[in-house]
Parts: sequence; C-alpha cells; structure tokens
Amino acid sequence: MTLGVFMFYLISATILFFSVLTIASRKMLRAAIYLLFVLVATAGFYFLLNYQFLAGVQLTLYAGGIVVLIIFSILLTSHISHKFERPAAWKLWMGLSVLVAGSGTALWVLLLQPFSKNPAVKEVPVTMHLIGNQLLSLEKNGYVLPFELISILLLAAMVAAIVVAKKENN
Repeated sequence: MTLGVFMFYLISATILFFSVLTIASRKMLRAAIYLLFVLVATAGFYFLLNYQFLAGVQLTLYAGGIVVLIIFSILLTSHISHKFERPAAWKLWMGLSVLVAGSGTALWVLLLQPFSKNPAVKEVPVTMHLIGNQLLSLEKNGYVLPFELISILLLAAMVAAIVVAKKENN
C-alpha cells in the first residue's frame, strides 16, 4: 500500500467518523467543531489530488469562514450550553431507512456506470491566470456576481438568525 492510498483511507475514515459525530452530537457547539474537522479533512482530499487552489478555497471559505460564522452565532446567541433532545425512535428508524435507500441508490449508480473517457471532449489547459480571470469576471461564466449575491444572502440569514434567537430570550 502506497502512502497516497494510505492517506486516502485515513482522510476517508476521518471524514466518516467526524460526520457521524456531527449529526449524532446533542451539543450544538460540539457539532459545529466536528463539522470544522470534516471540512478540513475534505481539503485534504484536494491536496491529495494536487488541487491546491481548491484546497485553499475549502480551508478559507468553508472551514475558516462558514464554520467560524456558525460558532460565533452560537456564542453570540447564548446557546453554548444548548443540548438537543433525543429523537423519537420512529425518527431514528426513518433516518436509518433513508440512509440505506440513499446509500443503496448511490452504490447502484456508481457500480453500473462505466465511467469511460469521452473522446469528443477535448482538454482545456487550466492556469492560475485563467482561474483568476474567471473568478473576477462579470462576463459569461464569471463568478463575481453570484459570489456577491450569496454573501449578501448569508449575511441576511445570519442577522435574521441572531434576531430570532435574541427574541426567544425576552
């Protein structure tokens, strides 16, 4: 077993372990911290694939930005000690049945798909200059306008969540 294969299995196990802890944790702050570990480990996959740019975006935008916003919202709304109730037994069984059905469907599709290379599609060389121009472009396939719209939407959602959470305490 090569080091790359070993790292793949280690990162996969880390993601699976902390994903289960994220949804199984009854404490809100711990779930956010476990989510941070999942997102950092996901960046590890990008590093394994030599996609350093995507790994950097994953670390700064998701692990560094979104999770920090979630943690700050938890801390600002005084829900740090909030503990979720145990779900009812029927909800656990329904969740388990959705898990089995979704996993079975995904495996069925993955195992039946041949994944052959399409010879009609030609490869386009990707450079950092091209990526930078795409990110800063307002033209077709540009990302500036969607990024700004999503940032405004996230800001509005965070402000609304804090206002709603503060009204519960009064």
